[in-house]
Amino acid sequence: MKRSWLYTLLAFSLLLNVSVLGAVGYQAWQNGGWPDLHADAKHDHLAEYLNLSAEQRRQWRQKEERFLREMGADWEEVRIHRERMIRQIFSPQPNLAAIEADRAAISRLQEKQQRHVIEQLMEEQRMLDTTQREALAGLLIQQKPAGSLEERLHGD
Repeated sequence: MKRSWLYTLLAFSLLLNVSVLGAVGYQAWQNGGWPDLHADAKHDHLAEYLNLSAEQRRQWRQKEERFLREMGADWEEVRIHRERMIRQIFSPQPNLAAIEADRAAISRLQEKQQRHVIEQLMEEQRMLDTTQREALAGLLIQQKPAGSLEERLHGD
């Protein structure tokens, strides 16, 4: 009984972690797009929506490139830990310590990503005027977090 409770807790933790990652990834994608998803078109649309000046566009692109590069590296680490954790969970003899180690690593990476998103938004906030800040805040508030694969697999 105790072991099944632990599996339930681990599964819940995994779902929560993946959901948070999905929301962070969705927000990063909405803020400027991933490089292989036509980032220029998304960037231009957002720049027009916010009515950015030429200098603001230059700064925005510079900050965005660095942000996406750093987030991409973190996403790759999360992917590795997530895959290892899932394989361990579904192995014939799951190692709970290994599962917990990967879960903790994912949690640390998620926290790092959340801090990074906030830092990025704060940098963007400083370079925008009042009207632009209000427009960007409104856009971000309207976003709905993306659902995780686990939610789609186990949802109604």
